[in-house]
Amino acid sequence: MIPLRTWRVAVLAAGLGLALPALSGEAAPTVADPVLEARVLKLSEHLRCLVCQNQSIAESQAELALDLRSQVREQLAAGKSEDEVVEFMVARYGDFVLYKPPVKSSTFLLWAGPALLLAAGLGWLGWRLASRRRESPAELSAAEHARAQALLAGRDKEGDA
Repeated sequence: MIPLRTWRVAVLAAGLGLALPALSGEAAPTVADPVLEARVLKLSEHLRCLVCQNQSIAESQAELALDLRSQVREQLAAGKSEDEVVEFMVARYGDFVLYKPPVKSSTFLLWAGPALLLAAGLGWLGWRLASRRRESPAELSAAEHARAQALLAGRDKEGDA
């Protein structure tokens, strides 16, 4: 038989475990309109969290991401199109809020940077290999050659130097 004290501790632990999500301060979103929520989720996946920077606002739990999702929800509920919401976000936060920023003069290096770095690396590698081929091997004197032969044979004529 399990003592009464153990039961009380188990019930208290279970109650705290169930209460922790409610204590996190984050209210669960109410889904009044599933179509609207689907649109919000789809659009939120294309917008970058400005705090996390490697997550979309759909994935992030940062306060700013929650606020941005709320703004997206409000604007879509007000009848704005997805393009209008994206334009609003870009006007407010810049192209960085988009996971796929447009190709223009301010984002050209972002798009062309990896290709330029690859081309520069391959060019340097080619130059380095070509310069190695042009280098002539160092010529050894007769004494150096004899010493090398002795070292390779396992004996050293000059002693333990």
